[in-house]
Amino acid sequence: MEIQRTGSLMGSSSSMESLEKQLSCPICLEMFTKPVVILPCQHNLCRGCASDLYDSRNPYRFSGGVFRCPTCRFEVVLDRHGVHGLQRNLLVENIIDIYKQQQEGNGRTSEVPLKSKGSPEPLCEEHEDERINIYCVSHQVPTCSMCKIFGPHKDCEVSPLAAVHQAQKGELSNAIDSLVAGNGRLQALLNQMEEVCRAVQDNAHRAKQGLGERFDTLYATLEERKNILLERISEEQDEKVAALRRLARCYGDRLQAATELTDTAVRALEQSSAADFLQSSKSLIEQTKDAARSSLAEERPEPGFEKMDHFTVSTEHVETLLSKMDFGADDGRNYEDAGEGRETLE
Repeated sequence: MEIQRTGSLMGSSSSMESLEKQLSCPICLEMFTKPVVILPCQHNLCRGCASDLYDSRNPYRFSGGVFRCPTCRFEVVLDRHGVHGLQRNLLVENIIDIYKQQQEGNGRTSEVPLKSKGSPEPLCEEHEDERINIYCVSHQVPTCSMCKIFGPHKDCEVSPLAAVHQAQKGELSNAIDSLVAGNGRLQALLNQMEEVCRAVQDNAHRAKQGLGERFDTLYATLEERKNILLERISEEQDEKVAALRRLARCYGDRLQAATELTDTAVRALEQSSAADFLQSSKSLIEQTKDAARSSLAEERPEPGFEKMDHFTVSTEHVETLLSKMDFGADDGRNYEDAGEGRETLE
């Protein structure tokens, strides 16, 4: 029914001219060439013309962008597929096919060029006055009717040039659509790789932060333990030094008393009177003997009192454990060994 109505519209020349205007691209001013794309504002364009216009305004080939309709200036936001992401207007393409068939049936093919851009048709190299109007399917080259009748393609299978032209343009269009879809998948993979890279960087940052915190805790534990052991050494040092100084004060007091007693005894020996000497000699003799005996029985530090060897800490096993510290399932065993090392230090 739709084809019949369209055919009836093509009856008069005025209707044909009106239909030609409706089927003309606003960019190239020629009849639409497939594929025909439809914009959200309902205006149609040749996809090739739309792509040329978009590329001229997007020289760096950025994905997506804004495309302005040349008819009404309506702005269309394109996705990463660009113009190839616009929907095809199959209804207009069908009308163009019916129009061309009607033109061929009415013998007006030469009056209305079917080719876009108004480019002249090439001529055959062997028959200079013949247009290339058929396609040799066997050799897959365009040729002229004379080559089919008398020339090298007389035994070949041929098809109308326009039909093959439209078929191969449709095939190329489908290949472009497939390529665009493949580009979309590649773009999605690239986006996924970027997301994975960001995730790797974020996870590595968190892992470094966690590792730094673990080692900071380990450093703090070692520093705390070192300070405790240093405090114990300092305590024993202070105790021993205090005891030695008490003994030194005691020895000093006794030395002073003994020196004074010696001076008194020497002066007694120097007295000229025997009676004066005998009055004090007995007491001096006893004091001198007692002082001499007490000097032999003075308290002394035990042998090795000055040594601090018992504060030596063995760290070889801890150093070995730390040098073998690594990521993985052995962390639990290493930490258990580290706990045993801490108990040994304590």
